Amino acid sequence: MALFPRPILTNGATHSAQQFRMLVRDLARSAEGITEGDDLKVTQRDTPGAGVVIGDGSGVIQGRANAFQGHYSICNIGSIDVPIAATGSTPRSDMVIIRVEDPEYEGSLNPAVDQIVYPQVISNVSSSATAIPDGRTGIPLARIDIPASTSTITTAMITDLRKVANPRSQRTLLTQSPTALSTDISGTSGAFTNFSTAPGWSVTIPTWATKAVLSLAVGQIRYNTAAYFGQIRATFGPSLTVQPVNLDDNQSGIRRGTVVLGDTLTIPWNYPGTTQTLRFQACGLSPNPGKVGVDGSTTLIADITFSEAPK
Repeated sequence: MALFPRPILTNGATHSAQQFRMLVRDLARSAEGITEGDDLKVTQRDTPGAGVVIGDGSGVIQGRANAFQGHYSICNIGSIDVPIAATGSTPRSDMVIIRVEDPEYEGSLNPAVDQIVYPQVISNVSSSATAIPDGRTGIPLARIDIPASTSTITTAMITDLRKVANPRSQRTLLTQSPTALSTDISGTSGAFTNFSTAPGWSVTIPTWATKAVLSLAVGQIRYNTAAYFGQIRATFGPSLTVQPVNLDDNQSGIRRGTVVLGDTLTIPWNYPGTTQTLRFQACGLSPNPGKVGVDGSTTLIADITFSEAPK
């Protein structure tokens, strides 16, 4: 195949549909899937029945009939009701996809009057299927695992198969040094307490974020008095907590140690677009006789990566 003789958006030129599809392919970096995490989600009907609903949203679909077919940009505004056939005496799994059938490469639809992008149900797929089982052009949205003798589809039967074509990510690196010695944290109750001179950080959650990976460090924490046994963690807003790790030091007097902790957190529905406080806490556990704190020689570090996935 020769070069396209006139690049896209050349004044006075005419461009084929294929050339625009190749542009979509380039802009999508050859990826396919939904555009944002809540696009084209499959759910049960408001009143569960013999079908499912595809929500609004957009995506890109790779053409598979030809190596240079390019990618299709698709969009749904509103919702689409998709009927699902009832099962008989045996269970069945169906896959709901968005299908593109371009007559330039396959089929006999007429784009002037026919809908060449449409929802399609592939019946009787494997109960573990996550991809379209043949070479048709489309993207999978959900698998419906239907028990025997069932005509009503509920949420429990729907497995989300969507993928974000180009998921966004954002990394934030934060540091903080207390200006003074914090109030000692001691005791054996296991009740977590904030380090009084380390107020933490106000972190803005991206509107698209569905997950956060946190790598946290305290260099160096200050032990004093006697051996210390307890834990350190961080809270992230009112409902998220980073997994605690042990503080276990069997020495006496004033000494220091570096602590590293981390976690992968699912972002709650009410966090995106808000600002939440990330703050370290510690507690003492039995038989702890010591104390722990932070001071002006301590640096607190938070490395946070937000990412996007279907939601």
